[in-house]
Order: sequence, then C-alpha cells, then structure tokens
Amino acid sequence: MLSFSNVTLRRGARKLLENATFTVHAGWRVGLVGRNGTGKSSLFAMVLGELSPDLGEVQLPRQVEIAWVAQETPALPMPAIDFVLDGDTELRRLEADLAVAEAKHDAARIAKLHDRLNAIGGYAARSRAAKLLDGLGFANEAQARPVASFSGGWRMRLNLARALMCRSDLLLLDEPTNHLDLDTVIWLQDWLRSYPGTLFIISHDREFLDAVTTHTLHLHAESATLYSGNYSQFERLRAERLAQQTAQREQQQRQLAHLQAFVDRFRAQATKARQAQSRLKMIERIQLTAPAHADSEFNFSFRAPLKLPSPMLRLDRVAVGYGDKPQLSGLKLGLEPGDRIGLLGPNGAGKSTLIKLIVGDLAAMQGEVKRSPELKIGYFAQHQLESLDMKASPLLHLRRIDKDATEQALRDYLGGFNFRGDRVYEAIEPFSGGEKARLALALVVYPQPNLLLLDEPTNHLDLDMRHALELALQEFAGAMVLVSHDRHLVASTCDTLWRVADGRCEAFDGDLDDYARWLGSRGNDGGSGKAPEKVLDAAAKAQQRALRDAVGKLESQMGKAQARLEQIEAALGDAGLYEAARKKELDKLLDEQKTLRDKLADVEARWLEAMEQLEAV
Repeated sequence: MLSFSNVTLRRGARKLLENATFTVHAGWRVGLVGRNGTGKSSLFAMVLGELSPDLGEVQLPRQVEIAWVAQETPALPMPAIDFVLDGDTELRRLEADLAVAEAKHDAARIAKLHDRLNAIGGYAARSRAAKLLDGLGFANEAQARPVASFSGGWRMRLNLARALMCRSDLLLLDEPTNHLDLDTVIWLQDWLRSYPGTLFIISHDREFLDAVTTHTLHLHAESATLYSGNYSQFERLRAERLAQQTAQREQQQRQLAHLQAFVDRFRAQATKARQAQSRLKMIERIQLTAPAHADSEFNFSFRAPLKLPSPMLRLDRVAVGYGDKPQLSGLKLGLEPGDRIGLLGPNGAGKSTLIKLIVGDLAAMQGEVKRSPELKIGYFAQHQLESLDMKASPLLHLRRIDKDATEQALRDYLGGFNFRGDRVYEAIEPFSGGEKARLALALVVYPQPNLLLLDEPTNHLDLDMRHALELALQEFAGAMVLVSHDRHLVASTCDTLWRVADGRCEAFDGDLDDYARWLGSRGNDGGSGKAPEKVLDAAAKAQQRALRDAVGKLESQMGKAQARLEQIEAALGDAGLYEAARKKELDKLLDEQKTLRDKLADVEARWLEAMEQLEAV
C-alpha cells in the first residue's frame, strides 16, 4: 500500500528523517508515534504529496483513494449533513452526472448511473452520513443546521465525519480525538476497528491506539522504526531494547507504589473491586515498560500545597446552569484532600459546568456551596492556551506570578517542563501547541494549589509528557478533578469516577470498561440514559444471593487476615525481637506470617472467582 525507501527530509536547517525505510501493507492499521517535533505531520504531508523528500522515494499505488481530515472549515451556509455527504466524491459526481442525464432524457446513461449508484450504496448514503454524525455527537436537529452555525470544535467533528464518509483505501488521521469527549472517542475506535482500508493515525492517546492499531511506526532521533503490534506491544518491545541501556527506575517505583497503595486500600471493597483489578494489570504493564520512558525530556513534580483543609468543598442540593435553566441539579458532593475524581459523560452533559461551579465562575441557582477559606484552586480550562500572552517568554509568564523568586529558581522550574537554555527568553508565539500546553500547565500548578481542576489537559501533549504528567499527578498531595478523553490518564490517576448524565452527577460504580459497556446499553434503553436491568428468574436470583453472601464472607476473611498481617509486621519491626532469648517468639511470628500470606492469596483467588461469577449473573 505504502513504502518509504531511504527517505531523508529536512525542514529548514533541521533534519527530521534520515534514510527512513519501511513498508505498510494493505489493511494494516498503523499508529504513528513520537515526540512532538519528530516529523509525524510532515510524514503525512509526504504521503499526501504536499511535501517532497530531500532524498529517497515515497511510493503509493496508482488511483489510491486517500481520505484525511481538513484542519479548517469555511463558514458555509450548507446543512451539516450535506457537508458530510460531500466527503463521498464519487457519490456527488454521480449525482451531478445523473442530473445532467435526466435533463437530456438520456435513458441509457440514466440507467448506467443508477446501476453505479446502487453498487456503491448511494441510495443509503444519507443514512450513512446521519449515522456518522450521530456517532460524533450531532443530534438529529443539529444535522440540518448550517455549517457556519457551529463552533470550531464542532466544525472539526464535521471535518472528521466528512473524512469517514469517503470510501477510501487509505485513511490518514492526525490527532482525531483532540476535539472529542470520551464517549465519542469510544464510538470512533469501534468505527475504525471495522474500517476495511489501511489506516495511518497520529495520536498521543495510548488506550485509543491500543484499541485501534495493529502496527506502530516510531519516529525517534531522525529514524523511523516499524513495530508489529499496538502501542503497548511496541512499548514492551522498545523497553526490552532499552533495558540494557538504563538503570533509571525511580519514576517507575514511585508509580508502582501509588498504584499498589490503591490496590491495598480498595481490593477488599466490592465497590472498588474492578478498579483495583485494573490497577493490578497496570502494575504488571509498568514493570515491563518503564525503560521505554527512561530517556524522557520531562522530569517535574507539583510543589506541595501549603495547606490541606478538610473538607475542601461541599455541595448540598445544588442546581447550576445558564440563564434561568439548570443544567445540573440535586448535587450532593464533597471533596477531601487526596481525592482523585475522574468526570465521565458526553460533551454538553455538564462536566465543564460542574468544574466552573467548583472554581466559582458559575454561581449556584439553588442549594449551598461551602468552600474552605483555605481552598486554593489550580484550574486548567479547555481553552487554557488562549490565556497565554503570545508576546511574552516562558520566564516572563512565570515572573508575573512570582516576582520575588530568583531567576535561577524559575529557570530550574521551567527546565522540568523542557524549557531550557535561551528558550526561556523567547516569545512563545511561534511555539508548538504542545509547548504552549506545557507552559500553560506549568503556570497553573506553580502557585501550589491544593485542588487541581483539569479540563482536557492533555490536548497537544505527546506521550512522554503525558507520562510525566501522570507521575506528577500520582504524587500530588491535594485533591484533583479530571476531565479527559485520555483513558490511560484517567485510569492511572483517578481513584473515583463521577458520571455526569441526564442532569445529575453521581458516583459511578465500576471502571472505564464498565463505563464503555454502559454507553453501549444507552442505545437500547429508549434514550433514558439508564442501563437496562436484566430480568432474573428465581434460580438466577438465588444464585446471585448465594454469590453475594460468598463474596461478603471472603471479604471479611481478607480483612481479618490483612489486619493480623499488619500487626505481625509491626511486631517484626521491634529490634529486640531478634535477640537470641526471643528466637521462639520470632519463629512463631514468621510461621504465622507465612501461613497468613498463603491463606490471603487463596482467599483472594476465590474472591476474584466469585466476583467474576457474580458479574456474569
């Protein structure tokens, strides 16, 4: 389908690729990954013929149909659905030819055109376009609205729908999830899995890449290396290559400690069982893949909050919205130090509204909002980059926040976000989107907030920066509320999920896989937004009760065993226990410790089995 032969590409004085050689076969779904600035978008431009390599050759089959997402959308008066239909160029050409043939009463030509329309599914094209728009979040009435009436983010969705409408052989997608909410990301990944052509996709969303891709092309140090497998498989393979070259394990150990603490704290609670199991899987993956990030350019942590009030915030029967109409009502929520909340829900459900209520940008229409006088919020809004002064340097931005800090202290801080050398003095206007996003995040967290409100903080951030952000958030001592379509970031940093839907915000019992299943159920529930309940017969109900009883007993056994193990470990910390006179006491404790550990492992295995059976029922 596509081959690069000894391709060298320069942009100005900078070399992006040197002697890059690889072949992509028909039907492959390739994830294109690498740090910002390594040439991913330039590689796409070469495939499209917009750039020519300085050396080497890029080869594509003749008459290949390529679809890609335009970066701009004119303010057109045409309806959204017609704009999307234009993506199928053959369909539109046939329709135009048919109109001419009918005007000429050319019966033979009319028959031939109708045969071709039937062959390409032209009569169902409008229905296909409507389904694409529905999947991307456009309600039926919105599909008839003029393109000009939509905001920039929604126009990007229209561009995406138009590209998907094209019956292409090769589909190029550059960060397609940046303007999507989590619900739409899940829909898009399901659509792409059934795409029959060859897919080339640039993304920094590892969960999305894992779900969609079959191969990974990694751009690094002017080279392009093609790996078989999705992002996680690539990461493991690369980690194996790098494991012999590095001994950097400090970041890995911090992350593992955070995840293990969550598992230890919650795995004996049925309401947290699935999230605890997802953390266990993540621990195993991190142990295998940590070396892949050992050469990251980013190394920062969030400065500790000066105070951690408890409670930080309380919402009591609060309603909030715009004008005189509440978007959310009946809110009874609270935030404490250490809370890590992931907000789930489609665009328009009220996630950003809730965050604006917490930060104080929106007032409650009814109910009571209680904020601690010591609450200090760091708020990263969806459009945070627009608040930056394009004429100012990173150092000047930071100096405006802290006039008393030394220049060296400010430069050290910026260095963790990979602003080094003379870069700290340069005006940020020509900076990339990723660099501006990094600076905006650095400015939000510098004043040492005790509550972080992060609304889509990873847009424009590459995978190494997302990994560094993940580590920093895991160590943050304050509370956090996160809205993100990056499921890996949510899964690795959030202990609790809140679902915003149908005018409410409530705790969601489950993990992100459960949420994806809940989304699937919404299509079959008459639009109520509530997952359909299974109708259980008497035997199933009896089995369910028995399994719940068994789970409860096993949880009780685990709790007792863990409590006794903690007592033994505390006793073993007594230095006097290791004196010769107390050898029998020491041996007894060690024997009991081993017995309890074996018992706990057996009970945990039976508990997991019972939980799986209960979920199946």
